[in-house]
Amino acid sequence: MQLASSQRFWTAGSRFQLLNRLGKDLKIHTNVRTFSTTSHLDLKSWATIDPDVVSKDNVHRLSNLAGGRWLETKAYSDILDPLNGDVFMLMPDTSEAEILPFSESLNKVPKTGLHNPLKNPERYNEYAEISHKAAVALDTPEIEDFFIKCIQRVMPKSRVQAYNEVAVTRTFLKTFAGDAVRFTARGFTVPGDHAGQESKGYRFPYGPVALIAPFNFPFEIPVLQLMGCLFMGNKPIVKGSEKTSMVLEQYIRLLHACGMPMEDVDLIHSHGATMERLITNSPIRLTQFTGSSVVANRLAQVTNGKVKIEDAGFDWKILGPDASKENVDYVGWVCDQDAYAMSGQKCSAQSMLFAHSNWINHGLLDTLESLSTRRSLEDLTISPVLSVTTAHFRNHIEKLLKIPGSRLLFGGKELENHTIPDCYGAVEPTAVFVPLEEMLKTEEAYELCTTEIFGPFQVVTEYNDESMDQVIEACERMSHHLTAAVVSSDTSFQHKILSNTVNGTTYTGIRARTTGAPANHWFGPSNDPRGAGIGSPEAILLVWSCHREIIEDRLPPLSSWTIPPPT
Repeated sequence: MQLASSQRFWTAGSRFQLLNRLGKDLKIHTNVRTFSTTSHLDLKSWATIDPDVVSKDNVHRLSNLAGGRWLETKAYSDILDPLNGDVFMLMPDTSEAEILPFSESLNKVPKTGLHNPLKNPERYNEYAEISHKAAVALDTPEIEDFFIKCIQRVMPKSRVQAYNEVAVTRTFLKTFAGDAVRFTARGFTVPGDHAGQESKGYRFPYGPVALIAPFNFPFEIPVLQLMGCLFMGNKPIVKGSEKTSMVLEQYIRLLHACGMPMEDVDLIHSHGATMERLITNSPIRLTQFTGSSVVANRLAQVTNGKVKIEDAGFDWKILGPDASKENVDYVGWVCDQDAYAMSGQKCSAQSMLFAHSNWINHGLLDTLESLSTRRSLEDLTISPVLSVTTAHFRNHIEKLLKIPGSRLLFGGKELENHTIPDCYGAVEPTAVFVPLEEMLKTEEAYELCTTEIFGPFQVVTEYNDESMDQVIEACERMSHHLTAAVVSSDTSFQHKILSNTVNGTTYTGIRARTTGAPANHWFGPSNDPRGAGIGSPEAILLVWSCHREIIEDRLPPLSSWTIPPPT
C-alpha cells in the first residue's frame, strides 16, 4: 500500500526517534554521532527568508559563513528582482580586506581532509545520515515548496523546471543516504610479489577546496557538488553566483539543522575579484568551477591548473535520416524543450540543430515554430535571460543574418509588456537557419555560428546523406564537448556519429535529448583533462578525491635471507 505524504514523513520520523532511543548504543558500537530528529523538518527553525514576502518593501540580507560563524560585511551589493528590477536582496560585498576569516578557516584543514579511509572514517556514516535527513526534509511539501519558490525568485523558471531541480537533488540525497557514501570511497588491493606484501589503493580528499557554482541551477548544481565534496572528506569554501546565492545559503542552513557541523562548510558571497584573491592566497588544493569558459580559463591560470571545470556547452543535436511523420511532434517537442526551457539557460541546452532533409520535408520547422509560441512570461516558460542583454541578443542575430542563405525562422523580438530590467535579456524563443556549407566555408562564419548565446536561441541547419561528413566536421571543429543527441533508431547511423564525436554526455535513440541530467547518470564534458562530472559516484571520485597507493610489507625476511651483492 502506498503511504500518503504525511504517513511517509511520520515513518521517516519514527526511524529517527528509534535512533535517538538507541543513541547510546550507536555511539558505543559504531561511533556515529546522533542528531536531533525534527529540527530539519521545521522550516521556521532554520530558514531565514520567506520567498513569498521578499520584495523592495521587505529586503532580505544575506550572510557569510566562516569557521562556524555567520558574518556580516562593511558593504553590501544590491540584488535586483529579475522580473521587475526592484532591489529585493542585499548581498555581502566581501572585500579583499575581509577574507582573513576564510583563510584562517581553510588553514586549519590538513591535506588529509576532515576524514579519509584511515582517519575519522565514522564521518562517512555521519554524512550518510545527514544526506538521509536532508532528503526527508525535501520530501516534505512545505520545504519542497520553499526551495522551489526560492529558485524561482532569483532564477525565474517555470514551476516544473524549478521542481525538477529539487526532485533531482532529493533523489541524489536518497541515493547517498545509506552506505553509498563509504562505498563511493571504496579502494582496492593488489597481491604483492611475496608473502606479506600487498598494494592498497585509497581515495583520499584534497583537504581545503573551493566550489564556485553558476546562476542557472542555483540549487541542484551547488548541492550535488557540495555533497560529493563533503562525502569525500574535503572542507570547502563555497561561492554561488551573486544573482542567486540566496538559495545556496538556505540549503547550508538546512544542512546545519540536519546535523552538519557548522565548521564543515564556509560560504562566501562576493564578486569574482575577491574570490580570486582568496583562492590565490589560501591553501586551496582544488577549485571546482561551473560556468563560463572565460572564467574557467582564468581560474586554470591563477591556480596553476588545480581546477575541475564544467564550462561552456555549445551542444548539438543531429536528427538522423529515419524521419517519420508520426514522430515529428515528439521530436519537435523535445527540441523545443532542449532549446527553450528555462529560456535556454542550461549548459546542456540545444545550441545547434542538424536536421536531415527528411525531417524538414515532414514539416519539422513549422512544428518548432508552433511549439515556441506556446511559451509565456506569465507562467515563466519563457523568462528573463540573466547573462545576455536584449541588445546583445539582437546584435548576434543581425550578424548571423549576414551569412549568405541564412534566414530568421522565428522569434528574434523583444518580449512584449514586460518589466524585466535592461541589464537582463527579454527575448522570444529564436531560431536562425544557416546553410551548412556556408557555416563551414570560413573560420569567421563557423565561429559566429558556434558562439554560445546563453538564452532562448539556436542555429538550425540542414543536411542530407551526401553531406553527413560535413556534419561530423562541424562537430569535430567545436571547442567544447558537453552534451549531444543523436536522434535516430538507425544503429548504423548512430555508430557513425558516436564513433566520430566525443561529447561527455551523449543521448542516442529516437527519444534522445540534450538536456535532462537526472541523478541516474554521469553529466559532464569530455576531451578536456580539466573536465568535471556531477551526479554519479564516478563523478564524485573524479572531482573530489585523488588516488593514494600504500604498499604494505608486513612479514619479516625469510630466515635464509642473506645480503646480496651490490647492484
